[in-house]
Amino acid sequence: MTASRTPVLFIHGLWLHHSSWQPWLDLFRSRGYEPVAPGWPDEPGTVEEARAQPEQVANQSLKTVVEYFREVAASLPSKPILVGHSFGGLIAEKLLGEDIGIAGVAIDPAQIKGVLPLPLAELRSGLPALGNPANISRAVALTSKEFKFSFGNALEQSESDALFERWTIPSPARPLFEVAVANFNPHAESKVNTHNDGRGPLLLISGTADHTAPDVATRAAFRLYRDSLAVTNLETFEGRGHALVIDHGWQDVAERVLSWLEEQHLRPSSPSPRLVVGTD
Repeated sequence: MTASRTPVLFIHGLWLHHSSWQPWLDLFRSRGYEPVAPGWPDEPGTVEEARAQPEQVANQSLKTVVEYFREVAASLPSKPILVGHSFGGLIAEKLLGEDIGIAGVAIDPAQIKGVLPLPLAELRSGLPALGNPANISRAVALTSKEFKFSFGNALEQSESDALFERWTIPSPARPLFEVAVANFNPHAESKVNTHNDGRGPLLLISGTADHTAPDVATRAAFRLYRDSLAVTNLETFEGRGHALVIDHGWQDVAERVLSWLEEQHLRPSSPSPRLVVGTD
């Protein structure tokens, strides 16, 4: 890793493999950053291997995953920019609140402790895991129909099916159970230091059509930061669902993140020539 380049730590959420960040990695590297996108603890290296070995990630808790990414961040040559999607967004918020990153971007983040809205669409999105209490110690996979509702509801069926085939993997259900009861647990791992005045800037991003992490929940999280003197911004993408980081419009989201980093004076000093990255 080039020490002069600012590291960017990408953190994925449930049901997507870490390789789904590859277009983002290519784009950010072309703009002068040094991005990395490790999988969750024990996540196999390919989508095919992850599907064949769901037991590798079964029963992992949110605490285990947060600690893992805390260690990854500490291993980088300097404090990273944290970019997370879904549960990765929650993790990015938590680490930023601990001053582990210099800035954070939480895209369609899972609910942090203190967020109260729970729309019916969000409940239905969680049913593949939450519908059976025995799933708490298992890794759960989505069907293509479940993926269409949770991730691809704003997409044509053909695109949703293609994304499902390309990127989805089984994921541990335990973090979903933990977040579901977080507001009744004083020691919940999803608790974030939203009052930290000295942390780096934070950008929250929501899609208005998201079923899994609804816009109303992201806005509720944004309000939890209102007493912090640190920069907290909210960006909304109209008509976009939970797949907005991997669908045909992913680069619109990525370019907004890059421009926001420039606004926060976090642009690399010597960016590489601009690169337009395709979806394939």
